[in-house]
Amino acid sequence: MNLNNLRPAKGSVKASKRIGRGQGSGRGGTSTRGHKGAKSRSGYSRKFGFEGGQMPLQRRVPKFGFKNINRVEYKAINIEVLQAMAEKNSLTVIEPESMREAGLISKNDLVKILGNGELKAKLEVKAHAFSKSAVEAIEAAQGTVVKL
Repeated sequence: MNLNNLRPAKGSVKASKRIGRGQGSGRGGTSTRGHKGAKSRSGYSRKFGFEGGQMPLQRRVPKFGFKNINRVEYKAINIEVLQAMAEKNSLTVIEPESMREAGLISKNDLVKILGNGELKAKLEVKAHAFSKSAVEAIEAAQGTVVKL
């Protein structure tokens, strides 16, 4: 076997349809496009969401809602997670930096502490926001709440 006699496997390569090359080719005339209509014309491309002239879905359905540009989004963390963190790393102060190291939050996340679970450790918790139940639970465990 040499490079000059390499061939693809028999039947693996199909000849392309030669369209619009005269009547003798069998694919002249309308060139496999059928008769008339937008799809038979050159340069045709269907609009996104086009439904054949029927009113498209994005125009049938009414507009509603809005995006609040002043929304502040917090990463929610429950006190049970703080308890687990404190036990695992023997912490007394929990702040966003320690949460970042534990992989709970990303670089620029704002943190809100929520009151799900129970807290036994006496912790100083620093975060951007707290729920009422979280503040009660932290203070019940003789901890302190610091709002950043």
